[in-house]
Amino acid sequence: MLKPLPDAILAPLTKGGNLPFRRLCVEFGAPITMSEMAYARQVVRGSRPERALLRKHPSESCFGVQIAASKPEDAVAAGRIAVENGAAFVDLNCGCPIHDVVRRGMGATLLQRPAALQRIVAAMVEGLPVPVSVKLRSGWKEDEINAPEIARLCEEAGAAMVTLHPRTREQRYTKAADWSLVARLVQERSIPIVGNGDVLTWHEARDRRAESGCASVMLGRGVLIKPWLFREIVEQRTWLPTAEERVGVYARFIAHCREHFGDDEKGRKKASYFLPWHFGFFCRWRPLPEAIFEARAKTYPLMQTRIDGEGDGAGELSPLERILRDPREAVHKQLATLFWDAPDAAAACAALERLAAETPAPLDGEAGEVAVAHG
Repeated sequence: MLKPLPDAILAPLTKGGNLPFRRLCVEFGAPITMSEMAYARQVVRGSRPERALLRKHPSESCFGVQIAASKPEDAVAAGRIAVENGAAFVDLNCGCPIHDVVRRGMGATLLQRPAALQRIVAAMVEGLPVPVSVKLRSGWKEDEINAPEIARLCEEAGAAMVTLHPRTREQRYTKAADWSLVARLVQERSIPIVGNGDVLTWHEARDRRAESGCASVMLGRGVLIKPWLFREIVEQRTWLPTAEERVGVYARFIAHCREHFGDDEKGRKKASYFLPWHFGFFCRWRPLPEAIFEARAKTYPLMQTRIDGEGDGAGELSPLERILRDPREAVHKQLATLFWDAPDAAAACAALERLAAETPAPLDGEAGEVAVAHG
């Protein structure tokens, strides 16, 4: 793990944190990347899909593997396999709210079992030759906020870093992240505390760090919408890419996918599992000029704010811009196919123009609530 920590870290993104996407983030300046969450027990049993999550790209200079575990022995065994595959640190997931995870006694369930959580962390610290970190949520629900207690137990067990996503398991993403809780952990603990939640712009990353005192910010949904967020944070300035420039970014991502999964029907099938999902995030990007939105972001996170048309020229969209912003899942599947078949960004632009001419605009109600997360 890098010391001192950089300004921003890529979050472990289930479904989104595939190797090609992490590679794209590295190209935009991500200094620390993390795998998708892997089930420790399945890693130990040799599951090929789960083991595949541990694979790193040569460009990932500091790569961490996140595991979900309910037993110390599974966590240690899986952690050792991760290290053998190049992990610079191993992270224990103690925040995943998904039903399939919590029903197995992992993820956010561990927030309700502090002693068991501490035993797992202690075993990992003792049994692994690399640093161990822990990712938490605030608690199980609003009247059970126990992140401060859990963070203390993690530090006592020897964890090198704690990341807090300051929402409860019950809240999911329905409320704004409570960064005052991140600040509390920073004041109470002597190990690095990383804050995670609702960071969509470089100035929000700057302000959250300044307000909380956290060692770094972890980027999740924000970087899914705009992978270039890492570059914005490094350069401390907003990039407002044209539609053509964004096509270039997406085409580069698809090229990484073809290289990783194979440029054939088998590779296409593997990539089709998550590519439409990615376009479901890419379509949420909107230009947020600092002159208009920097002050506003200080009072309420832009990720949680619905903004219709202000500052983004929504009434004068080109056909290319319109199709890239289309929120419909059916269109995202078409985009995935189109980009996969296009030999380069120029060909993708031409195909997108044709698709835009053939595709009616969404009807009222079809756009849903996509605009609550701008970029």
